[in-house]
Amino acid sequence: MTAIIVPELGEGITKATVACWHGKPGAVVNKGDDIVELVTDKAVFNVAAEQNGTIKEILIPEGKEASIGATLAYIE
Repeated sequence: MTAIIVPELGEGITKATVACWHGKPGAVVNKGDDIVELVTDKAVFNVAAEQNGTIKEILIPEGKEASIGATLAYIE
């Protein structure tokens, strides 16, 4: 299982809000597909899948904040 984490988003950014998920648990994703959109007070960022697989579990729902390095979901 691979963790989808909140990446470094820029200097001084310590957290981001999950704006929307581009799939639900059970959805098949391919490497490079955008999985989640994150919003900070400075910009909007898309996080892509690092491998092919299936979204196993979403840990941070839409509208909730997550710190840099936090696990957002798992791909199996």
